[in-house]
Amino acid sequence: MTTATNHPFIFSDLALSRRLERTEASANAEFVEARAKYFPDSGACWMEAAGAYAMFDSVGSPLTQTFGLGVFEPVTAETLNRIESFFRQRGSDTFHEISPMADQSLLALLNERGYHPMELTSVMFRPIERGVKLAAQLNDKLTVRLIGKESDADHELWAETTLKGWSTEGDFGDSLRDLFRLTAKKGIAPTFLAELDGQAIAAGALSITDGVALLAGASTIPEGRKQGAQLALLDARLRYAAEQGCDLAMMCAAPGSASQRNAERQGFRIAYTRIKWQLAEQSLSVE
Repeated sequence: MTTATNHPFIFSDLALSRRLERTEASANAEFVEARAKYFPDSGACWMEAAGAYAMFDSVGSPLTQTFGLGVFEPVTAETLNRIESFFRQRGSDTFHEISPMADQSLLALLNERGYHPMELTSVMFRPIERGVKLAAQLNDKLTVRLIGKESDADHELWAETTLKGWSTEGDFGDSLRDLFRLTAKKGIAPTFLAELDGQAIAAGALSITDGVALLAGASTIPEGRKQGAQLALLDARLRYAAEQGCDLAMMCAAPGSASQRNAERQGFRIAYTRIKWQLAEQSLSVE
């Protein structure tokens, strides 16, 4: 089976889930390693267990969780003991983002140990190749540029634009503020700025692992919205990823959200819906 562009049709199966889950896990592990390097007192670290990455960034950080659990190999009670101990020793609840492609025995284990579901995420993807272009009309008054590794002023501008864009979503605390600045200044991931009349109004980033580009962190400052900045950022990042040899791009969003709808308009398909599970630190677990 092929698509209209004569590319092999990509099925939402275990092989695809392994690629997508490893990409997101690797991206987050890079952030955790950078946090540990530049903020050694943070205690940031990560470990691998049964093919999954368990990472601790800080208590309450969205990076403090596992990715890929049950996707690469079946999970045993001993594996969960190791992971839960890893988080417990650092004063954190245990969180797992679980793909529906994970070995089905994992669901019974999570229920037995007192986990509860607490969040859903649509994991989306689309094929890309060199010369990729979005079908939508871009605002020709907008320019998007890749931030260079040596420009301290641009690094700070990217971080501040990202923070301002996310400010209406809630208070993310110092941990996430540090993460944005770390992302830009230390070159963890390629970062992009969208500018209107020479003023930065939106920012975004991407991470690349084994030919898969994870598009994340995009935000637009309140006064710059409804100008097409997100579309321009998406177009620039897809083209950049394709030029780096990527054949897939992925995004994550809340099910049914505007972000999901916008992604679907630009050729992204929902691969599957992940469930985030939580085990509170004080909960009893099987030893």
